[in-house]
Formats: sequence, C-alpha cells, structure tokens
Amino acid sequence: MQESERLVADELQRMYSQMHRMIRQFFPQEQWNEILQHGGWRPPTDVYETDTSAVVKVEIAGVKKGDVEISFANRILTVRGTRHDPADKLTYQQMEINYGGFRTDVFLPWTVKEKDIEASYEDGFLVIILPKARGKHRVPITVIEQSTE
Repeated sequence: MQESERLVADELQRMYSQMHRMIRQFFPQEQWNEILQHGGWRPPTDVYETDTSAVVKVEIAGVKKGDVEISFANRILTVRGTRHDPADKLTYQQMEINYGGFRTDVFLPWTVKEKDIEASYEDGFLVIILPKARGKHRVPITVIEQSTE
C-alpha cells in the first residue's frame, strides 16, 4: 500500500469511528441494530417547529391507519408501517411508488409532553404534533456537611 493510500484509509477509519461514536450517543444499541436491519423505505418527512410544538408531517398516501405505528422514546419519534401493493400480481412497466415496510425516525432536541402528543391522518399525510415541555426541570441540591471530628 502506498503512503497516500494508507493516509486515505487512516482518515476513513477515523471518520468511521467518529460517526459510530455519534450514533451511539443518540441511539441505544438495540434501536440502532433495528435501524440497520430494517431495510425498508423512508417516506418523505417534514419537521418544523412552532412556538409551542414540533410538527412532523409524513407522506404515506395509500397506507391504512391500522398499518401505521407511532412511538416516542428518548426524544426520538418513530413512525413505522407498511404500504401494501394492491396490484402485486401485475407486471409493471414503470414503478416509482414504494411498497412494503417503511420507517422514519426524528430526533427532537428538546423535551416533549409525551402524554399530549397528537396524530392525525388526512389526504395521505400523517401529521404528528409534539407539544414542547415548558421550563427546565430543576434538580434540588442537598448540602452534606462534613463532620469535624
């Protein structure tokens, strides 16, 4: 291996290690394993913020309500489901619509009122409203006095 090839290989290894550390920061190991094994498609997803909420809008036209699952844990919103191909026995001339399992994950950098999360599905769009938790949680500090014995 030439010196320049070794330098490129070393840099790629360094970048891979940094990326791996960053991923482990945001995703628990079991969740990361699930993401890697998923292999489905990711629907177009918009995420925007209002003064009071985060809004996640997912385009999943043709997906039945019962074929979608929404979960929220560790500041990560996960939407997963399946879009079934109604004509799966046909020979396609052109195929651009994704079918099968899908998943999208959205990391939110602030705390959310989990019990107040709302979701609606209309005209092919799943809209999830995640209200922001107001204020910061204060942790009381206990002062432990040392004995002078």
